[in-house]
Amino acid sequence: MKILVVGGAGYIGGYLVDNLLSNNYDVSVFDNLTYERQFFKDVDFIYGDIRDTNKIKEVIKEKKFDNVIWLAALVGDGACSINETITYEINVNSIRDFIEFYDGDLIFISTCSVYGKSNVLLDENAEKNPLSVYAKSKIIAEKILSKRQNTTVIRLGTLFGLSDLFSRIRLDLVVNILTLKAANKEKISVFGGEQYRPLLHVKDVSNALVHIIKNQIYGTFNVSYNNYKIIDVAKIISDSFDYKVQLNINNQQFEDTRNYRVSSKKFFETGWKNQFNLNYGIEELKKIFLSNRIKNYQDEVFSNYNFLKINKL
Repeated sequence: MKILVVGGAGYIGGYLVDNLLSNNYDVSVFDNLTYERQFFKDVDFIYGDIRDTNKIKEVIKEKKFDNVIWLAALVGDGACSINETITYEINVNSIRDFIEFYDGDLIFISTCSVYGKSNVLLDENAEKNPLSVYAKSKIIAEKILSKRQNTTVIRLGTLFGLSDLFSRIRLDLVVNILTLKAANKEKISVFGGEQYRPLLHVKDVSNALVHIIKNQIYGTFNVSYNNYKIIDVAKIISDSFDYKVQLNINNQQFEDTRNYRVSSKKFFETGWKNQFNLNYGIEELKKIFLSNRIKNYQDEVFSNYNFLKINKL
């Protein structure tokens, strides 16, 4: 089976490409290396921007893929707020144009951020309540794909952990950044803390995608492994170190007002099981941070928002 991973050089794509190759798929990666400085993996690579419809159309025509995994997007509330026009070009227009000439199997990555804020457990039929341009763009893209056959949409929870050994780590994700602060013996500040997030290890995204391909699963699915309060995440992280980590709970509401718990029962019922839990993710992050394997963790490349604020697309 020939698979094209659009945006395959990024945080999710790193481990995914390795996983696909280990399952003997014929893999190609299409990416413009927005955050990466190089891509040295021994895999077919096409350098390109998804807004260049003619370029990706030529690739599809030439290579005739059986399945396309669409990871490419501007991700995160802050990153998508910098330039709304570009956000919609990348997150909406590109996939709308793509399905005009591609009719094979397609897996599209969406987000549980589409639910915004709610006090109840949310399944895939729950009302959407987008609180950001990011969430709104994903909802529009989902609607465009809603009448398409052989399509799978997965709404990911908040990611954490390490991907592969090549791709950058993201330090703008709650588990990753709080673990970094604890490793640096910095104070962990939590605003509110009662807000929920559905969590998912970045490697388990890859495992979910391989599961979808192997079992030809179509439809829309929430994909996370468990729901956690932010305050509980902070406490678990602080308790993971053999020294006291200062934890500061601020009752002032943070500007990010998202609060949602999701049910991934529908996806679990397809036979998928997550392999990596929160404690695993914290331990692997600790190993990296405590051994000083990141020279400058303040480099803007580790944050989508900070990087895009400086570097124009």
